[in-house]
Amino acid sequence: METIKMIAELLFALLILTGALLSAASSVGLIRLPDVYLRSHAAAKSATLGVLCVLSGAFLYFAFFLDFISAKLLLGIVFVFMTSPLAAHLTSRAAYRSGVPLWNRRIQDDLKEVLEKERTETEPSSS
Repeated sequence: METIKMIAELLFALLILTGALLSAASSVGLIRLPDVYLRSHAAAKSATLGVLCVLSGAFLYFAFFLDFISAKLLLGIVFVFMTSPLAAHLTSRAAYRSGVPLWNRRIQDDLKEVLEKERTETEPSSS
């Protein structure tokens, strides 16, 4: 029984450590990446996964070793899972629509054609 507890404790610690490393990688991405869109991507993906790993590891530790189900940790997990990717998407969309330039070595811009088509359809005709 002690061996199972020790293995579970190591797994939960590994989950928390993985989350911390992913969050650190996210901060490096925020500093090193060239434009707002790539930085937003780094923050949305790795930071969200990092925070979810840390919160999940803490939740599992409390649940298995202290017999305590934390509603706050569960709400934190759900809140971060729902809001962080959505916030990153909306921030990038607002930046694009307000004219923040893309990285000069960007190869593809799928949204440009869609927005130009949308603008031409909504403009009143001059007849």
